[in-house]
Amino acid sequence: MSKLYKAVVNTADKFVPSQLRPLWEHAAGPKTIFFWAPAFKWGLVMAGLGDLTRPVESLSIPQSASLAATGIIWSRYSLVIIPKNYSLFAVNVFVAITSVYQISRAIRHQQSLKKAEK
Repeated sequence: MSKLYKAVVNTADKFVPSQLRPLWEHAAGPKTIFFWAPAFKWGLVMAGLGDLTRPVESLSIPQSASLAATGIIWSRYSLVIIPKNYSLFAVNVFVAITSVYQISRAIRHQQSLKKAEK
């Protein structure tokens, strides 16, 4: 698989304009996993945004809490590793934000149910 990947990168290398060369050659650029892992992780953010329309009764606080914790931990990690990976930082901040928002929705819903019981 790495031979195929290297062949694709070498072919694409010929078509990268000089203005984009610094991004292309960066230690966390498209030639590395440091670029592609955060790119695919945006799927978690899109899923979190899609869950904003989900009925609040079906939200899982433990799942949202684990996603929020993961987002916070990896946000910090992305700034202490070398090379600093700002795309990893950005995606994890958004994962944390969407998860914390979901937690707040679920907690507000639980509180409203308790008030209705009284």
